[in-house]
Amino acid sequence: MTWIYQNQLVTEIPEGKLGFVYLITNLTTGQKYIGKKLAQFKRTKPPLKGKKLKRRSVVESDWRDYWGSSDRLNADITTLGPEKFTREILYYCTSKAEMSYIEAKEQFDRRVLETDEYYNGIINIRCGGSEKLRQALLEHYKAI
Repeated sequence: MTWIYQNQLVTEIPEGKLGFVYLITNLTTGQKYIGKKLAQFKRTKPPLKGKKLKRRSVVESDWRDYWGSSDRLNADITTLGPEKFTREILYYCTSKAEMSYIEAKEQFDRRVLETDEYYNGIINIRCGGSEKLRQALLEHYKAI
């Protein structure tokens, strides 16, 4: 199953984007799930023998095969099959704070905890404000 962004198939994450906020929809029941996913992360390895500096690298995450962290959603995917679901990228993000903020804003705006229309069972956010975050959010909401 593939990801869709603005009705286009996604095969690669755009340059400079750290991750995305997404919507998964069950085509059978209409239930939805809002989440976020890092497209890449930093991995740190111990230093080589005789060296002092740790080795750091950027590694692609499992975003291509990812279905969310909801146990109910994953149970339905196992039961019904992935072809009964759509995966749509709502926003590309340049930082973790931006992803967390937009995910929580979408969840609150859609009132995901107040209805059975969503698989989401928790809204979990920890996000600090910064000038970089404010600028990124202004860019997002200017485009809408």
